[in-house]
Amino acid sequence: MREIKIEKDRIILRDEVEIIYEKTVTPFGTSGKIDAPKRYIGRRAYVIILKD
Repeated sequence: MREIKIEKDRIILRDEVEIIYEKTVTPFGTSGKIDAPKRYIGRRAYVIILKD
């Protein structure tokens, strides 16, 4: 069961998670990209953009 809650600048994410990692968005043409390991091609992913 998937559950996402956002309350007062906090996010609560409940799901079956295999791995969590942090990457920097890099330029790619006129947009940006985040590289992921090849083994995750075709898998569902969450991308969460945070305030600095």
